[in-house]
Amino acid sequence: MSPLAKPFRAADSKGPVAQISMHADILAVFPLLVLAMTVPGTLAQNCVLTVPADPLTAKGLATPYTMKGCDQAADTPSFVEAAVYDPATNSISIYHPLVINQGTQPAAAPIVPKLPANAVVGIWFGTNGDTLTLTGAGVGAGKCVNGVQGSIFGQFAYCNAPAFFRAAKNVQAPALGTDVNGKTCPTTRDFTVVDMDQSDNVDTTYLVTANGQIAQNTAANRQKFAGAKVISNGSDNALLEYMDMFLQCSPFTGNNLEDPGAVSPALALNEIQAAQKQGSPAAIVPDGHAMVLVDGKPNRRKRNLYRVGVNQKRNAPGSTTQYCKNLANIAPTRFRDDYQKLFANVASPDPATGNQLFNFLCARYQGAFGADGLNCEGLLGIKSPVTVTVDKNGVATGCSINPVQV
Repeated sequence: MSPLAKPFRAADSKGPVAQISMHADILAVFPLLVLAMTVPGTLAQNCVLTVPADPLTAKGLATPYTMKGCDQAADTPSFVEAAVYDPATNSISIYHPLVINQGTQPAAAPIVPKLPANAVVGIWFGTNGDTLTLTGAGVGAGKCVNGVQGSIFGQFAYCNAPAFFRAAKNVQAPALGTDVNGKTCPTTRDFTVVDMDQSDNVDTTYLVTANGQIAQNTAANRQKFAGAKVISNGSDNALLEYMDMFLQCSPFTGNNLEDPGAVSPALALNEIQAAQKQGSPAAIVPDGHAMVLVDGKPNRRKRNLYRVGVNQKRNAPGSTTQYCKNLANIAPTRFRDDYQKLFANVASPDPATGNQLFNFLCARYQGAFGADGLNCEGLLGIKSPVTVTVDKNGVATGCSINPVQV
């Protein structure tokens, strides 16, 4: 089974979700969609990322992060995403620092961003490997958080995120709008979008050239390196933006500082919009989220450190049982009533998980609901209301939905 559908563990692997290149017209880029390869997940891939000195400065942002333990040009790349708050304009721009394999050079030098005066920068990380560990002097300088002592989050980390969200607290996200079904457009805190490990990973994409070098995914580099492969980070964020295209919804975007004239979505923007616009009940990181466990058990300090990195209230209730009830009560009905017909003929973001988008979503839900996900079946005493049938390769080819209220 694809890593996107299989249960996630704190040291699990997750293959890339289809990623949309965000340019002037977000909804016109479907022909550019790239389906990146999935991760086999048979051997541990523990990625170690060296953070440049002074990572929150323009020079630091433009200095490539170097990775060892994983392969940026193969199936275990890592990704970095920065959001830049400008207090003078009360606006947010996005920049994508580059990651390269240790001992290599980038295909093209990263663009040095022009930061506004008194800018506040936040940085977020994701990986398609099993785990991600930050190292180097830049960890302290960037106020980076990788987990708690002796227990990293897993595939996620951040630098200076709480300060960024405090500074940007008055930025007003756009209204969610209404989708083609007449329903409010979803956010990353919608129970039809989240899975067993919400609010992880980023929207960043990179180019991989024919000789395996990495470059920022800019218009200039796409022209210079024609035929380069686009790689992306599997995430709820990327999935939401893919769904948005067919729901006729528009994600919150900011100007792309390395690609003039382009815009980009970002984890930070999605979390700001979700915090402001998501109706009740809103999904926030629960106690049973795999990346906030320590030795397999809930850990409030680790949970709270994770939450403040994604703009969530640290001490809000975190009951996994209640989270599971919301998954059971909300998602299956919307899957059946709104998504089944709309997404049945949409290309799957991961063909190794589902043969089209709807079956992919069903497989993802079933994995999250099951014993190796959030264990909602055990907590609620019911079977998953969404079940898939699979072919001999484990690909979901059918989906049965039996809505419940618990």
